[in-house]
Amino acid sequence: MSHGVRVVRTDASSSGVVGASTSSSSAGPSASGADSEWLDRGYASSCSALMKAAQMILLLIGFICVRASKWTNHSTFSYFEVVSMCVLVMILVFYVVYLIRVYRMMTCINWPLAEFLHYLIGTILLLIASIVVAAKSSNSAGLAAGAVFGFLAAFLCILSIWLSYKVSCVTQSTDAAV
Repeated sequence: MSHGVRVVRTDASSSGVVGASTSSSSAGPSASGADSEWLDRGYASSCSALMKAAQMILLLIGFICVRASKWTNHSTFSYFEVVSMCVLVMILVFYVVYLIRVYRMMTCINWPLAEFLHYLIGTILLLIASIVVAAKSSNSAGLAAGAVFGFLAAFLCILSIWLSYKVSCVTQSTDAAV
């Protein structure tokens, strides 16, 4: 007995059809030609992509504020710089992965789980770094501004974790019903 492939549309894939089933013989591109494009224009304007862009901007501004300020304790503020840049680079990687549809070619990686774990670990490290910078930012407006931008980016990361968890719960409950 041959079963068709079930395509589930998530926030990351904008060209799937919810609940559509296709047989293994119809592997060609869709009639709209969306599968032939290498750039996912629908993702670029989605809520998830805009949130990633806002996180990257906040992290970059926080990094610049801390980097441009005069500070004496190098290890305390270097930790914030390293964490903010690592989180920024990973958000950029996930943005590019979803934008150019790498997740379709590299199916060996569970991309939603990887993104969820990145946000979870990155948010914890970013909150720790922002708290330390806020505690050590006496008489320095640049350090205080960097801490504020770090907290704002951490808040958006928490929001991304919640949205990611919400999507994975909905997907699991839908799969269990079938």
